[in-house]
Order: sequence, then structure tokens, then C-alpha cells
Amino acid sequence: MNQKRTFGGLLTVLGIIGIICAALVYLQVANLGITKFNAWVPFVLGLIFFFAGINLIRTTGDRA
Repeated sequence: MNQKRTFGGLLTVLGIIGIICAALVYLQVANLGITKFNAWVPFVLGLIFFFAGINLIRTTGDRA
């Protein structure tokens, strides 16, 4: 089991969750008491996690 690929998958999933939560707050579907301006913080963090996870998965080679 490759730990880098597992960690990359975890980062990707956390990034997707962060992007979805930020979008729901921005569209005011979820009433979490966060303003539209403050919704950019989880969105940017979600993007960073998402692309870091995708990059880890893509660049890690498979070993037999």
C-alpha cells in the first residue's frame, strides 16, 4: 500500500468537501453564520488541498 497515494486521496476528498461547503455557504443554502466574503477562505483551502492531492496521486509511481 502506497502511503503517498493514500494521503493524496485523503487530501483530494478533503478539498472536495471544502469546496462544496464554501459553495453552499456562498449561495446561502447552508445557514452557518458565515458571510459571503468569509466563504472564500474554505474555498481557497479546498482548492489547495484538492490540487495537492491530485498532484500527489498523479506524480507517485506504482511499485510492484
